[in-house]
Amino acid sequence: MTVRRCLPWPDKRLRTPAAPVGSITDDIRAHWQDMIDTMEAMPGVGLGAPQIGVMLRLAVVDASETRGQAARMANPEVLHASTQPREHEEASPNLPGVSARITRPRAVTVRFLNAEGAIEERDFVGLWATSVQHQIDHLNGRMYFDRLSKVKRDVLLRKARKLGR
Repeated sequence: MTVRRCLPWPDKRLRTPAAPVGSITDDIRAHWQDMIDTMEAMPGVGLGAPQIGVMLRLAVVDASETRGQAARMANPEVLHASTQPREHEEASPNLPGVSARITRPRAVTVRFLNAEGAIEERDFVGLWATSVQHQIDHLNGRMYFDRLSKVKRDVLLRKARKLGR
């Protein structure tokens, strides 16, 4: 079990799009395991590889009640998003102590390379869908607060700076 340190905001890697994964190797599987261990230690429901300084398009999500059901995804992309919105309080271990209500599609269909190296399409609903979209944002160099108005984003970042002092 390896719990990795999450990069502190405003580390520039959090604003850098991650590189695509060519194939699933033992190194990729090891990164996923570190990400799951880190996610469980937070505790959280998802983690994108750039959050721990691994600049690859890798994400893990586990919004199950019992845990141990993590979806391991390489190169995830949303194929379809529902028109029905879902609001959820989102946060990030990269900017601890603050959170914001973010509205995203309630359900998404995502295509990704799975742990066996096969292309998989999977539907995610509710918290699973929110977390998958949140992780894809990280892979694209975006943070959840980028979805806020400028005023709300500035207030959130000011509060985070005060907490960090």
